[in-house]
Amino acid sequence: MTTNSPHQPVHVIGGGLAGSEAAWQIAQSGVPVVLHEMRKDDATGKVITDAHNTDGLAEMVCSNSFRSDDWQFNAVGLLHAEMRKLDSLIMSCADQHQVPAGGALAVDRDNFSAEVTRRLEAHPLVTIVREEIAGLPPEEWDNVIIATGPLTSQALAEAILELSGEGQLSFFDAIAPIIHFESINMDVAWRQSRYDKEGPGGDATAYINLPMNKEQYEAFIDALLAGPKSEFKEWENVPYFDGCLPIEVMAERGRETLRHGPMKPVGLTNPRDPTVKSYAIVQLRQDNALGTLWNMVGFQTKLKHGVQAETFRMIPGLENAQFARLGGLHRNTFINSPKLLDKSLRLKVQPRLRFAGQVTGVEGYVESAAMGLLTGRFAAADRKGAPIDAPPPTTALGALVEHITGGHLEAGNGPGSFQPMNINYGLLPPLEAPKVDEDGKKIPLKERGRAKKRLMSLRALKDLDAWSEASKPVA
Repeated sequence: MTTNSPHQPVHVIGGGLAGSEAAWQIAQSGVPVVLHEMRKDDATGKVITDAHNTDGLAEMVCSNSFRSDDWQFNAVGLLHAEMRKLDSLIMSCADQHQVPAGGALAVDRDNFSAEVTRRLEAHPLVTIVREEIAGLPPEEWDNVIIATGPLTSQALAEAILELSGEGQLSFFDAIAPIIHFESINMDVAWRQSRYDKEGPGGDATAYINLPMNKEQYEAFIDALLAGPKSEFKEWENVPYFDGCLPIEVMAERGRETLRHGPMKPVGLTNPRDPTVKSYAIVQLRQDNALGTLWNMVGFQTKLKHGVQAETFRMIPGLENAQFARLGGLHRNTFINSPKLLDKSLRLKVQPRLRFAGQVTGVEGYVESAAMGLLTGRFAAADRKGAPIDAPPPTTALGALVEHITGGHLEAGNGPGSFQPMNINYGLLPPLEAPKVDEDGKKIPLKERGRAKKRLMSLRALKDLDAWSEASKPVA
């Protein structure tokens, strides 16, 4: 660190998406930051986690998608827009290294991670230290962000548990397989985005689609249900998060569940036989910029590796599929944030500690990075002696803070029921659906829901601008 800053550094523990974003926001505010990441390269003694493969910062392990980029009608797209307005490192790097994904924002995960790492390493106010923080941070660290994500080390997790006096909630998270493009049978598969929706680059053929008839689907479900699964007895009775269920768990909930989930056939037409509707369709999404790797959308799995390839090759078009990565299973943990954290995400019993990312009870890459963005700004403002409030709950950022710091309990769900949450319009204060558009023309009843979402998004961006102006950092 080479700086003449008058401020003492803020310490950020964890170099995932949330920690990387927090470190960037702190440094951009003119405050030095020390980013502690326990994953090391082989030359220095790599620390292995249950899901990571590299020592790169902001490594994405479950998917390469940031989901919808539509700010007008989708809450996660709105969150993208808000973060871009606030100089988000994660969004900037994602935009730079995006790959075709229809209306979604997906990235080349290796180049994305390398870009995040490069920018942080080059920042004069950022110091990256490759070490594990075993237990609570030293007492002399008076301004700390814990952004260790779903794979918090055991020593730190136990220290947090003891300090908080609360049990940590845990859930399973599964990883989808990745396939080499050249091994996909394009004589069976075809390129099309659902409903031909164009993405940011105008591509309406971003996904590869693999059709199934009823007989093929039923045989595939039988194989999923019968295949041996990875089980970890020490993790028994831990619930799954519904946003990342393994496909075999979905199949166990009913034989038709997958047809109404990741294998739904709607909005897609097989050009080889347009008159016949597929019974089910598996979609693949581009995973790297070269287009050589493709992710099985929604196919998180805990099937044992020995049967995965055999089972997935039952899917038409994947008869000879070669897998760059098979699926896997890892454990996620999060704290009881509504009871433990204040509105600036500080631990109530020890306010020098803030929490960011999935450990707070938000779910998803974007949501995790968003909490890193806010904690970074909170910590920098505190260091400068000018604390700031969270954005208003009419914004996507503020709505997430409200959810994890008490909104869930205020909704009448009662203590003990707090669960991870993706951003959605249901977290924002509602607006009445408009009956006429901006030109005074009547809006059809079936379109009023979309019109209401757009109004909520416009309100959010306007309110975020006002908050950003009012909370500009002091020199």
